[in-house]
Amino acid sequence: MTLTDSAWIIITGALVAGSCGLLGCFLVLRRLSMLGDAISHAVLPGIVVAAMLTGSLQSLPMFVGAVVLGILTAFIVQALERSGVQGDAAIGVTFTALFALGVVMVSGGMRDVHLDLECVLYGEIALVSLNKMRVGGFLVPQAVVVNAGLLLLNLTLITLLYKSLKICAFDPEMAAAVGINVAVMHYLLMALVSVTTVGAFESVGAILVVALIIAPAATAYLLTDRLERMLLLAVAVGAAASAVGYLVAQRLDCSIAGAISTVCGGFFLLAFLFSPTHGVVSRTVAQRRLRQRVADEDVLLWGGRRLESQTEPAFAVDELSHSQEWLVSEATSVVARLARAGLLQGQAGCYRLTAGGQSRALELLRQHRLYETYLDNLGYPADHVHAAADRVEHHLSGALTAAMDRAADYPQRDPQGKPIPPARD
Repeated sequence: MTLTDSAWIIITGALVAGSCGLLGCFLVLRRLSMLGDAISHAVLPGIVVAAMLTGSLQSLPMFVGAVVLGILTAFIVQALERSGVQGDAAIGVTFTALFALGVVMVSGGMRDVHLDLECVLYGEIALVSLNKMRVGGFLVPQAVVVNAGLLLLNLTLITLLYKSLKICAFDPEMAAAVGINVAVMHYLLMALVSVTTVGAFESVGAILVVALIIAPAATAYLLTDRLERMLLLAVAVGAAASAVGYLVAQRLDCSIAGAISTVCGGFFLLAFLFSPTHGVVSRTVAQRRLRQRVADEDVLLWGGRRLESQTEPAFAVDELSHSQEWLVSEATSVVARLARAGLLQGQAGCYRLTAGGQSRALELLRQHRLYETYLDNLGYPADHVHAAADRVEHHLSGALTAAMDRAADYPQRDPQGKPIPPARD
């Protein structure tokens, strides 16, 4: 089977995204995202020194040089932080100095070695099919073989050391307390980042590597609270960005690496806006629904208290607005919403609770008064229990209400002597 150049490009991008995404999750969780950026640039002097010593661009010396510089970068950053330099400043100073040193070495000391700085930075994933090697009787791009090996290496080490890496990511102090060598885990992660970065230099370039290390992992972080799912999502998001980015680049006739990075940013933006738990839009919608629910329940409670104390429980919108200190428009909106839900019925500008509304009002009154009684039994000041119940009544579940009822020994009246409605069957 012979794959097209486009297929090899997408496969290469997906492999790089997979190996970078796995490492990126641990960098994001440990708040070391910019350290990954720093390493991806700071390894350049190691590559240059390896090329100068060997006189060629063989993979093994470049890997060794990159690993040494990657670990050195992490060591320098930590040493600066221990000396009192802020973390972001330590990262910025270290990676710019080392990267600048590499640029100087490339431009001034490597006349006889063809290391293209622009290729290192931007890469050219469109050319991966030009350099092939025979694997099992098939011609496969060397970039595919290298990045598949890196993905396998990262996946194997993460699988073997998963528990240790997980504990170090979430609680380094606990990891040290249970006997895990946190420093070894840290420098192993930095070494993997270094090797993965240099392995992707020729095919995709350092900038795209940075994008694939950080953006898919950050996107996955917004979409789940479980590390296992985060790892899978990071790989999936990165692979999808590679495929979509390539198609966008083909359509717009632009840089493939740039298009993939842009799509990564687009996926992150979508997660930032619409993530079920962390998304800006999702949180805004949830807060709006909460405000509406609180307002609805406040009206039902107010109506339930009127039902207890008055022979004529009907009310007008103006009366509700004055009682709750709302604008008339706000009161009108709440009344209309409750009427649509079948909890209020209106006639000639007056509203009253329906049977369903009365049932819900009694349930809310029961929760409020049980909470007051529970606080009173705990010795809470009697003149404070009502305000406390007002804050909590909208968040009490049925199970919690039943538990309070048992704890208060099934009271019949609250501290003010008002009857506590019985529980519904």
